[in-house]
Amino acid sequence: MQKIFLSFLLLLNFTNFYSQINFYWQQKADYKMEVSVDAKNYQYKGKQTLVYTNNSNDTLKKVFYHLFNNAFQPGSEMDFRNQNIVDPDARMVTKTKTDDGKEIKESRIAKLKPNEIGYLKISNFKQDGKITTTKEVGTILEVTLSKPILPGKKTTFTLDFDGQVPVQIRRSGRNNKEGVEFSMAQWYPKLCEFDFEGWNTSPYLGREFHGVWGNYDVKITIDKDYILGGTGYLKNNNEIGFGYEDDGKKVTKNPNNPTLTWHFIAPNVHDFAWAADKEYIHDKLVRPDGVTLHFLYKNNPKIFDVWKQAQPLTSKIMDYYNANIGSYPYKQYSVIQGGDGGMEYAMCTLVLGEGKLDGFVGLIAHEMGHSWFQHVLATNESKHGWMDEGFTSFIEDLVVNELSNKKVENPFNGSYKSYSNLVNSNKELPLSTHADRFDENRSYSISSYSKGELFLSQLIYLIGKENTMKTLKRFYKEFKFKHPTPNDIKRTAERVSGAQLDWYLTDWTKTTNTIDYAIKSFENNTITLERIGRMPMPIDILVEYTDGSKESFHIPLQMMHFVKENPNTNIKRTVLTDWTWAKPTYNFPVSNQSSVKKITIDPSGLMADVKTENNILEVK
Repeated sequence: MQKIFLSFLLLLNFTNFYSQINFYWQQKADYKMEVSVDAKNYQYKGKQTLVYTNNSNDTLKKVFYHLFNNAFQPGSEMDFRNQNIVDPDARMVTKTKTDDGKEIKESRIAKLKPNEIGYLKISNFKQDGKITTTKEVGTILEVTLSKPILPGKKTTFTLDFDGQVPVQIRRSGRNNKEGVEFSMAQWYPKLCEFDFEGWNTSPYLGREFHGVWGNYDVKITIDKDYILGGTGYLKNNNEIGFGYEDDGKKVTKNPNNPTLTWHFIAPNVHDFAWAADKEYIHDKLVRPDGVTLHFLYKNNPKIFDVWKQAQPLTSKIMDYYNANIGSYPYKQYSVIQGGDGGMEYAMCTLVLGEGKLDGFVGLIAHEMGHSWFQHVLATNESKHGWMDEGFTSFIEDLVVNELSNKKVENPFNGSYKSYSNLVNSNKELPLSTHADRFDENRSYSISSYSKGELFLSQLIYLIGKENTMKTLKRFYKEFKFKHPTPNDIKRTAERVSGAQLDWYLTDWTKTTNTIDYAIKSFENNTITLERIGRMPMPIDILVEYTDGSKESFHIPLQMMHFVKENPNTNIKRTVLTDWTWAKPTYNFPVSNQSSVKKITIDPSGLMADVKTENNILEVK
């Protein structure tokens, strides 16, 4: 009996060890697609072969696909959402006035005609050669498998699809407002992600995405006058031309063939997008590291200067991201005029291209930043939109400030103001809210972009800039080509700094608790502080004296178990005893013989205090 029990303990210990070193897994989906485009009617037909590897511990009896194009139909869930949200996206509505002068916003989707809608129809679906049952539910295709997929096993899905490109309304579509004919995003049957939380089958309402890592082999046949750009590497350059051909090699087009087939290979990505137009100009810039930057834009002389000037700046932006996050892992990146604003895709972005240089470069900086924070660090955008949008906004603001002739001390200041305005509107929801559940588009945008950015800028306040930038680099190194979660960035920051930050992740992302510290009084050379908001923070104090001298004080937060480096070594700093959350007030004496002139909480402005007016006391 003792021997059996000992064997059981050894087996249990081995099992626990095995589970600890094998806790992470992700699925894999390798696509092969051949697509024929009827450009005249904005329709296309395709065949898809998908090899799916089940790396989970689950036996899968169903799989699900996204059919994004189906959202662009009257009566779709996106249409209803657009009609009922209080602040619909301006790109998705038309404005009319009633007889009494009232403005009415009407959904553009509701007015689409049959030849203007988007659709994606699936037929001949087979699993390993056997016909399989499918059910279309809005923008999701539900597939009941003919054979369950066991853990660690592969299966092959084949299907045919017919699609129609909708009128440009949101992200994908035809004939956008700048005249680009095809903006082909979310255009193919795309397998839903199955991860540790289960299937991610959110309907498409115009928000963000979550995809399966894999390899793409895509052939697109279209009228020979069209020029394409998008995800992946073009494999038949010298059959295509249009500036894609290898240097010094002759283009071998067949003059009698009315179409061209563009063959792209995209390794280790979780999406594939492309755009096409007959009037594209194609420029390319080959960087010293071997990465080729492609620029495709309309033959419009009014935009030439901006697009030409943006090209070397785009390369500088990539230099900055490589140095401060980690090396871009692919050999090409394309900036393509198209879409309805700016949207990131694997190895490329679709952007409107008729703006001024500063705004255009800022747009490129943001969308290119997503190549790190979303297309290499592939967070679940539907559940954690603040991670990809916020972190991208953070690095965008840093690089734009770096490139600017007039640098500012706090490049994140705009996001602090936006966040404060949202709090004061009483319409804030926690960052953990699903992207589709926000009451207003404005609340979603400020939360994801601004409050998400403040998660990192506030880390500078908490653990110092050096530790924060080290955190980004380590986060990228350890989680690239994976699906990191909020806990992963928190634990990375903890490992880098030694600080305890669970309280920070909880309060900032799972609640609407606010930061509000105040200078309550200054009497008898003693400063008394007060915590008014629910969210705790360590506190930096700057004291200025009438003789012109300055002194700083740092009050650590007890639950953080950490003291950061002095952010300003030119000013003497005193580290005081820590402040517990449960104690609402804190006081300490100042002993400088000169009179106190001014007291400031957080002189850096990096703490997101929602009432900064009580952070400064002028002593009279």
